[in-house]
Formats: sequence, structure tokens, C-alpha cells
Amino acid sequence: MNQVTSKLLLSFIVFCSFYSNAQVINSKIIDSISQEPIPYVTIQFKNRGVISNEEGRFSLLLNNSIKAIDSIIISCIGFETISRPLNQFQDSIIYLKPKAIELKEIVLTNKQYTAEEIIEKVKENVDKNYNFDLTKKRMFFRESNHQNFVKTNYTLEKSTIDALNKSFLDSVMQSVPKNNSYYTEILCDLYGNFNKDKQKMDLIKASELYDKNMEVSFTALEDKFNKIIEENVKTDSYFKIKSGVFGDKVEMDEFRSNKTDSTDVEALKKKLEEEKKSEADKKENFAKYRKSSLVNMMNDLFFQDKTSISFFRKSGKYDFKVLDLTSLGDDVVYVLEFIPKGSADYKGTLYVNSDSFAIIRLDYENVKPIKNFRLLGISYRIYLTKGKMIFSKEKNDRYSLQYLEREIASRFGIQRPLKIIEKNKNVKGRRKQNELFVKLDMAITARNKYEAVIFDTEHVTSLEFNSFKENNTMLPTYMPAYNPEFWKGYNIIEPNQAIREFVVIE
Repeated sequence: MNQVTSKLLLSFIVFCSFYSNAQVINSKIIDSISQEPIPYVTIQFKNRGVISNEEGRFSLLLNNSIKAIDSIIISCIGFETISRPLNQFQDSIIYLKPKAIELKEIVLTNKQYTAEEIIEKVKENVDKNYNFDLTKKRMFFRESNHQNFVKTNYTLEKSTIDALNKSFLDSVMQSVPKNNSYYTEILCDLYGNFNKDKQKMDLIKASELYDKNMEVSFTALEDKFNKIIEENVKTDSYFKIKSGVFGDKVEMDEFRSNKTDSTDVEALKKKLEEEKKSEADKKENFAKYRKSSLVNMMNDLFFQDKTSISFFRKSGKYDFKVLDLTSLGDDVVYVLEFIPKGSADYKGTLYVNSDSFAIIRLDYENVKPIKNFRLLGISYRIYLTKGKMIFSKEKNDRYSLQYLEREIASRFGIQRPLKIIEKNKNVKGRRKQNELFVKLDMAITARNKYEAVIFDTEHVTSLEFNSFKENNTMLPTYMPAYNPEFWKGYNIIEPNQAIREFVVIE
């Protein structure tokens, strides 16, 4: 870390300000030896907590019942745990010291287990170690999507419509954004257990962060294309779209703009009803999609039956190795590595409590492409899938999910000819009227990251779960730039630098 950066960090003073009967602590956690930020640190206050982001930053919301002597506990695997009264948090940076395992702590484990024996102990104790009951989880979920066109090449072979010339197609390519980012964040209560069919969501607040100008540019481009079609193509024509050996028929009406005469009362009424239904569908689908993303992530927890992270259910396909002994507070933790023997997809690191044999953290990453499809000039490859699972101990000594992360990167490519042929069966002679023939060589990469942090977990009865009715009709609030005031009064996982600096350039 250079001197300028150090000064900037040291000059950032933590503030504690009261608003809405709440107090907030903002800080950054640093390794006292390496001076590097420590990600995924647990910060707890009265059995509620947050987790630091990948840059070591966190904010903690405290309610109006706090006392100056109440303690905040900061813990991370491999570091000394800090427990301080609230009134002692006066610095913007909190330093954690790496903790060495002493010999007496190793002796307390009574036996030097092999890696395979540790995994068997994990399996024996999974049912009693984890909370499979119905719960209500206060949860913050962030989804980050990034798309990047890495190749936009084409060759115009033929066009019988003058307006569909190389200049127009070049303008199309220039109008398509080469890079696009989209972020959405929600705060919700998720009711249920780890059963995929036993999940209900209560959406509390939501936001979207992206560039709306890209929507406008695509609309303008579509209008321009439709105008060219309307001026050059017969109304009773149809199109034959061919790409290599494939072909499809599209009627002319499908290319036309859906325009309504405002003087037609019935048509206007119908259009308004359609827009109202579209708005309702959008609200419903926003919540449904976010809930689906969350449920799918939890359905991939290592102990689930259909998880793709198969080291636990199919441990015979992996080699395990004890790498180290470390600590989490007063607990001794085994550090294990797993790598595939043959056809398995993932490698990773496990952190296992030496007393309960609970996996308290899992980091994993693929060792080969998860999908690799290539046929007739079309290619699709998922070349990266990695993630984290972090669990925290409850008062009853069982573990609940605290943090969940998944990152997926893919590449889609097309390298094949494309023909759009106008045909008309009502014209004498040849049915073929016009033709556009291009050869495409394009590729786009996408990187999606999903993060979920659970701040509070409380037990609910079957009656409470069954009586709760979902009513997720909220639309996300659009933001052209990240606004920290939007989440004022709520616990969230702190945004990274890319999100904090996101702004739409008009």
C-alpha cells in the first residue's frame, strides 16, 4: 500500500451519527501485518451482525437500545477476535492480528485425524450441526451483471434495400454498447428452511443501478429499423430467416411497430389495460426472479441433495488433504483442501471446527469449464464458477447460513452466415423480393455475481409460515448513480468501489 493511499485511509474518520433512532458505525478491517484489507469478517452486536465486503469495509446499524458499554465482537478465521465496548470504536480502521495455533490447543483435539476421517465426521454430524428448521431470515441480496462485447465483426455480402447498407449496419454496431453493467439490491425477509418448495419472500426495499440511456438507444435503433422495413417492404410479405442450414418464417406484422390511434377510445382503453397488466407483471416478476435466484443459491449448499458442489455427497470423487490448523475465536479449525480425482468439476478449501466437525466456511472454484458447447458456428462456454459459504454458530450451538456468494463468467459466440429474405406469394413471378446477407463473427462475455448476507435468523412455527402470504408488488427504485442515502437506516453489505463510483454519463 503506497503512502498516499495510507494517508487517505487514515484520514477517513469513523462517524457515529444518530438518525431515525439508530446509530451507524462505518469502518475498514486491515491485517496488522500485511496491511491488506480482510474480507468476509464477521461483526456481531447482540447476536446480530454483518460481514465485511471483499474490500474489508462494513457498516453496522445499531438501534436506540444501545449502551456505551455494550460490546461489538469482530472475528475472522486465522485472526485474533476483538471484543470491545461500543465507546472504544473511535478509528476508521480496525486492525486484526493473525493468531498462531499453540501446541496446547492442538493437544485438546485428542487425536490427529486424517483428512478422510474429518470428512466422515462432518457427514456424521451434519444433521445436528446445521439449522434445518423453519426460520425467518433478514437478508440483503445484491446481484451484479457485467457484459462486454469482445468481438463485433461482420461482412456485408448482399443487400437489395439501399437503406440497409454498410453505413447503416456500421451505425448499428456503433450503437450497441460494448460494455454494460447492471446492479440490483434488495432487502427482504425470507421465510422457510432449505427445502426449495418451502420458501416465501417478503420484499422490503429494492433498487436498480444501471444506464437507462442504453434502453433509449436500443429503442431508437429499433424505430429506425422498423421505418426502413415499412418503407421498403410490402405489407403482405413475409420473411425467411436463414442461418446456415436453419430457417424460419416470420410474418411482416411481427416487424411492424405496435401503434395505436389515440382517437380510437376502445383501442386506447385496451392499450391502457395492457400497460397496467405489464406493470403488474413486472412487479411480480421482479420479486419472483430475485426469490428464485436466492432459492437456487441455497439449493446449492454443500449438504443439499442436488448440489453441484459434490465433494460432500460424492466424496469418493475427491482427494482431501489437511493443510493447516487455524483458529476462530477460541475454537481450533482444520483447514482442508479438496481436489477432483477425475471427472469432478470443483476444487476448494474447507474450514472445519475441530470439536463439532461443522464446516464453517467453504471456498470453491471450478477446475474446468462447466459448460462447453460448440456446434455449427454457435459457441457457449461457462469458464468460471466460484463461490463462498459462511456459517455462524447460534446460541443452541447449531450453525445458520450467514453469507453466500456465487460468481459465474461465460462467453457466447456466433460465427455463421445470416440471410433475411423477403418473399411475397401475391406477386407474379418470383416470390423473392429483397435479400440481406451478412456473415457474422461476434462474441460477448458476461460475468454475474450474487451475494447474500443474513443479518438475523429467528425460528418460526409451521403455523406462522403457512399463514404468511406473499405480496411482493414493489418495483425497484432506479438510480443513475449509487446513493448511500437510499439504504440509510438498514443493514447491508457495503458496496465495493465499482458500485460506489458507478454514475451514468448523460
